[in-house]
Amino acid sequence: MSHITRRVLMGAAGAALAAPAVRAQGAAIRIVVPFAPGGSTDAVARLVAPGLTQRLGAPVVVDNRAGAAGSIGTDAVAKARPDGQTWLLTFDSHATLKALLPQLPFDPDRDLDPVMLIGGAPYVLACKPDKPFRSITDVVSRAKAQPDGVSYGSTGNGTIGHLTMVLLQGRTDTRMTHLPYRSGGLAVNDTVAGHVDMMIGSAAVVHPHARSGTLRTFAQFGPQRLPALSDLPTVAEAGIPGLEAEAWWGVFAPHGTPQDAVARMNAALKESLQDPNVRRTMEDTQQARLVMSDPAGLATFLQREVAKWGAVVRENNIRAD
Repeated sequence: MSHITRRVLMGAAGAALAAPAVRAQGAAIRIVVPFAPGGSTDAVARLVAPGLTQRLGAPVVVDNRAGAAGSIGTDAVAKARPDGQTWLLTFDSHATLKALLPQLPFDPDRDLDPVMLIGGAPYVLACKPDKPFRSITDVVSRAKAQPDGVSYGSTGNGTIGHLTMVLLQGRTDTRMTHLPYRSGGLAVNDTVAGHVDMMIGSAAVVHPHARSGTLRTFAQFGPQRLPALSDLPTVAEAGIPGLEAEAWWGVFAPHGTPQDAVARMNAALKESLQDPNVRRTMEDTQQARLVMSDPAGLATFLQREVAKWGAVVRENNIRAD
């Protein structure tokens, strides 16, 4: 059992006693998003912020602190006072931080406490409609004929989207050119503009553009087809089994945040996500599969993700920008 899981299961009564007092009623609550505006993580944070404001009785502000694969914003939370006023809402790349950045100025296991696994959405491949790709087979064929001649965008080096493409190239014996961006929104913009041949991103960030016709999706990495993308085959159906990747969003607190504050945030998040309008946006617009776990559920899930994707980082000697 990992350090983080033991801590969740045993509780943190001593830390609660030693921690500063829980925020004063009405004091502003900060949700740090360690990525630029426009991506799915930013969208999720801004979607739940009004409900959290209502349920927690204090203004909730979203603070975007992008850079270094999400480590800059995450570091700010890891070093924040554990007083219930600062929280981290981050993306799946959190699972690769220790492998990707061995000299991190913080320890994700030691310095952050899990709060909730919000949910996830499968990664999809998309391109501008005038590009020639209509299936994963088209991409592989073009990449075999023109090594490094096919470019793809992701939300950054070491993100799950990038690592998924690394695995795809290994499985198909191809080489493609990776263009890392600081957020899903920036990757979408350049893909729509045709500056990059295709992008890999969560269905949450890609689907609205596919629905409007500015992007065409042609493969999904989930275990089964999404209802809203029922005509879009999975990569396994296209002949590459065992290559699954889902984006996810999780909430963390500075280590030592009182357990009653963590429980209150978890409950407020759950109530906010269950609001019919918010849930409809998450499930229909962003194609998210809601989980809304307790803290222990996020800790267990994170262990699996760290083991799976950390190995890809190390085996391919991948480093952050």
